[in-house]
Amino acid sequence: MNEQGFALFDTAIGRCGIAWNGRGIVAAQLPGTDETRTRARLIRRCPQAREEAPPPAVGHVIDRIVALLAGQVADLSDVTLDMEGVPPFNRRVYEIARTIPPGQTLTYGEVAARLDAPDARAVGQALGENPFPPVVPCHRVVASGGKTGGFSATGGVDTKLRLLAIEGAQVGGSCPLFDQAGGEVLPMQLRPRRAVR
Repeated sequence: MNEQGFALFDTAIGRCGIAWNGRGIVAAQLPGTDETRTRARLIRRCPQAREEAPPPAVGHVIDRIVALLAGQVADLSDVTLDMEGVPPFNRRVYEIARTIPPGQTLTYGEVAARLDAPDARAVGQALGENPFPPVVPCHRVVASGGKTGGFSATGGVDTKLRLLAIEGAQVGGSCPLFDQAGGEVLPMQLRPRRAVR
């Protein structure tokens, strides 16, 4: 097995984490309630990883995550992931999720249809086990009927809504989650700005 490392880094939404080995990114972590919890959750996923300065290739991925979470255009679809140990169905779900551009969404049912899966619940379960957020953008998969669906990261659906707002997805028609002055608006039902086909 290749040696693993991990690092924590600051973003506009808090301190995130990333772990890597010689084959690629093995885990990414959205912020926990504090840095200690973020680190602990990442270590649980990657118990053999050592905290260290990231190599240049991982530093480039970190820079793109920081940009994405600051609302800038940043494409993470080409980031190399080490999916060893990820179940085959989950891999397929993650591959579909990675095709969804920022500001756009698919429903659980649309992802299931692309996979010829029996129902959307299996897609939701796979996304709930996603070890790579936001590189695998599970927040861009929503429930039908303009509803958000669940989210397993710290903060739950509020975090999902915040990520979608940063990317420019719309809520309740045309009302953004945050007003122009940066003040938070109470979340309403999510409506995708446009669907990916």
